[in-house]
Order: sequence, then structure tokens, then C-alpha cells
Amino acid sequence: MHYNFFCFINCFNFNLINNLPKTTSIIYRNYNDPNNIDMIIKTKNICKNKGYKLYLANNIKLALKLNLDGAYIPSFNKSFKINSYSLKKEFVLMGSAHNLKEIRTKELQNVNYLFLSPLFLSKKNKKSLGIYKYINLSNKTKKKVVCLGGINKDNIKKTNFIKPYGIAAISYFQNR
Repeated sequence: MHYNFFCFINCFNFNLINNLPKTTSIIYRNYNDPNNIDMIIKTKNICKNKGYKLYLANNIKLALKLNLDGAYIPSFNKSFKINSYSLKKEFVLMGSAHNLKEIRTKELQNVNYLFLSPLFLSKKNKKSLGIYKYINLSNKTKKKVVCLGGINKDNIKKTNFIKPYGIAAISYFQNR
């Protein structure tokens, strides 16, 4: 099973970053302290040394300023202002969606990758798309689709049925 892995982090965690699989990209969710540029730069330097790509959540302007690999646009961000930024050729936009309406919004925001979530039930997610709805929604877009939500060591093999471009998780990587 060869996937592109995407690990969400909320703060700098050297041990977590140091133990990620080689094909992992990191999405830094700086929601708690959005102005802590030092932590983002520290994370960027570690990622560069380890060969990981680093994306910043919900702040394209800062991701461009810090010369990161791209930005992640959460489902709650429905703004089309992001289309006004002039992006570098290699800059990647990713966005999450939970239904067809949000998929169309992310397509209009010109994301490169689409994160569909939540795939599985978890302690946090009391509702999930499930495999069949995930497949149905992923067939309605031409974007590269990444599965997200409720993925753990017990159900990760089920992702073979849906053949996603990648797998995104939080606790899966923290519990390894």
C-alpha cells in the first residue's frame, strides 16, 4: 500500500515529525497561535531537513510569505479571495469538503487536492461518510482526492477499497 500521507499538527512536535513515514507532508494548523511565525519557521526547517513538504492551514498569504510548499483551506473557509493571490508555480492548494456543495466550492477555489472527510467514525466524528458515500463523492470531482477522518491502525487497510490519492490523519500518526 503506497500512499501520500498528510499529517495534521497543531504545534511543533519534534518527536512526531521525526518519526513520520518518508512520503509524509505536514499540514500545520496554527489556529491556536496564528501569529507565531517562529514556530512555523522552526517546523519548516525541520521539514526541509527531513524532506517533508509543509503546508499552512487557512493562511495563504503567510504561506507565500514564508515560502512554504502550499496552503490548506478548511471546509469552513468559503472565501474566493484566495483566487486573487498570485501563486508560485509549485505552490499547492488543498481543501477539505464534507459534501457535494463543499466540493464545488473547493473546485471554485482552485484547490489541487481535495480532502473528503470524515471517512470513518471516531471519538470526535459521530457521523462519517463511509466507503460508499466517499466513493460516490470522489467520483463527482476530477481533483486528486485524499481521505481524512477516523483513520487508525485498525481500519487503514480498508482504504485499499477506495484507492485515494492520499491519506490524511491526526491521531493515526500520534499513536504510531
